[in-house]
Amino acid sequence: MAQRIPEEVILNSALVENLANEAKDIALHQGVLMRLQESPNSSESIVLGLNRSDYMLDQKEDDTSSLKQIEINTIAASFGGLSSRTPDVHRLILKLAGRPEESQRILDNNPAAGLAAGLAKAWELYGSEKAVVMFLVEETQRNIFDQRCVEYELWKRNIPTMRKRFDDVSATGSLDQDKRLFVDGKEVAVVYFRNGYMPDNYTSEQCWEARLLMERSMAIKCPDIRTHLTGTKKVQQVLARPGVLEKFFPGQPGVVEQIRVTFAGLYTLDMGPEGDKTVEMALAAPDRFVLKPQREGGGNNIYGSEICQVLDQVKGSVERTAYILMDKITPVPVQNYLLRQNGTLKISQCLSELGVFGAYVRRGKDMVMNKCVGHLLRTKSSEHSDGGVAAGVAVLDNPLLI
Repeated sequence: MAQRIPEEVILNSALVENLANEAKDIALHQGVLMRLQESPNSSESIVLGLNRSDYMLDQKEDDTSSLKQIEINTIAASFGGLSSRTPDVHRLILKLAGRPEESQRILDNNPAAGLAAGLAKAWELYGSEKAVVMFLVEETQRNIFDQRCVEYELWKRNIPTMRKRFDDVSATGSLDQDKRLFVDGKEVAVVYFRNGYMPDNYTSEQCWEARLLMERSMAIKCPDIRTHLTGTKKVQQVLARPGVLEKFFPGQPGVVEQIRVTFAGLYTLDMGPEGDKTVEMALAAPDRFVLKPQREGGGNNIYGSEICQVLDQVKGSVERTAYILMDKITPVPVQNYLLRQNGTLKISQCLSELGVFGAYVRRGKDMVMNKCVGHLLRTKSSEHSDGGVAAGVAVLDNPLLI
């Protein structure tokens, strides 16, 4: 499935047009077309994916529960580094609290090593020991230590790294006649995007030109534009439609069913009768749904009465196609303490979200690596509808086996 979905996305021109809901997204589309029209690079067959699929436990009226997918992150999936450190933190806390037996029920977890293993395999397949893994980062990095954990794992393998911004690539980046990418005089084997997941990250035309330069190069992109677009909410909604999963798993109805039961209800807002029905459904019972834009980074989802406000403004316009509608997942709150800087330590009603990290490397049609490499648990107070760790709402947590 990871092999074919990006290709399906780009070959579906209507779907790509729906994703181009802002002018700058069209630039990404043009970048994809540029690559498709050019002669393939020798590294084009090497695809690296470092993804995180997020889930919550949905409680039904009959008291049964099941994991439902919130989203899949195909670019800059964060907290693999810091979540590799939290098991030891919670084990120590439990020991100091006089509960050593419970400390042994904290799962081992090291996503940083697994994510680095994917980067290392791609670097190895690129075939140049002098080439570097380039972390493409923001101007101001609030989450630098999470990234450093992955970087340290690469250093253990004697793989050279460097950290650069879009401005750096724009100023010093170039392609040679073989389309090898050089930045600041160093050949780049792998571009690891920890920036560039939102239009706001592209602060100038030079940023877009730098993105297209990297996309056209021989460097292995994590992710390339195709895989980046695959992580949008619109693609998530399309994958949930009847008959779509069957295309990727022909003759495997059991596998299809295992995946499909993790999908919450996902509804299109495309122009037409089906989208009109979705609008009516959402306006009639907004508390049952979440309105999701094609954006990453957290804090973008729309709930309750705000759904009505937004849909009333865009329901007759093509602007509504920038969203999808999703059934609201209803987990059961549990009591826990949330430790924050300068915060009051008190019992809160909390909700948790489980993220599962995956790393895959494909060369041509051969899957070289495809592993689950760890997990992430984030917990927040049930009073907050949206927002994650970076927004100051959620905290990093660990599952405790019982």
